[in-house]
Amino acid sequence: MTEWTDVCADNALAENENIIVDVDGTDVAIFKLDDKFYAIEDVCTHDGAEIASGVLEGDEIICPRHGARFCVKTGEVKCAPAYENVETFPIQIIDGRVQVRDHRWD
Repeated sequence: MTEWTDVCADNALAENENIIVDVDGTDVAIFKLDDKFYAIEDVCTHDGAEIASGVLEGDEIICPRHGARFCVKTGEVKCAPAYENVETFPIQIIDGRVQVRDHRWD
């Protein structure tokens, strides 16, 4: 099983804010929505560009390059030009610290 990566204190992010963290060589965007944390790979499945700098509307991040939309909570693609979901990652809060891990290698 892969190790958990420490991200930040659970009160370090404001509502609708995100932070990027390297998890075993993968850029992961951690979002805080409705006082919960969600983690998705910071890559648009349309062209491989980063997506976390895009506009967040509700629980959807809009890719800043071509407008593809992804649900931050589930990774589901919501709008073309992307047709593949983005990877999601498990999050845990331990002793007030947000942690994430890349479960794909388990």
